[in-house]
Amino acid sequence: MRKLQAWSAALLFAVLLVSALAVIYSKYYSRLLFIDLQQQEKALDQYEVEWGQMQLELTMLAEQNRIEHVALEHLKLVMPQREKIIYLKP
Repeated sequence: MRKLQAWSAALLFAVLLVSALAVIYSKYYSRLLFIDLQQQEKALDQYEVEWGQMQLELTMLAEQNRIEHVALEHLKLVMPQREKIIYLKP
């Protein structure tokens, strides 16, 4: 009887030890995941800022007067005369 109680106590202690180690591991793993999540959120914020800057740059570059200025100054394009424009109907 006494031997059975000793084995039960040893088994209970082993289960308790394994349970404690599992809690420690899960806490450690959750901290690692939280750190990774924070890094990903920081990267997302940087991407959102970069996306906003690119949207502004695209808007600026696509403005009609800028396109016309580049066509006239850099590409040396000229507007054709009205009578030389040919309109095609579908």
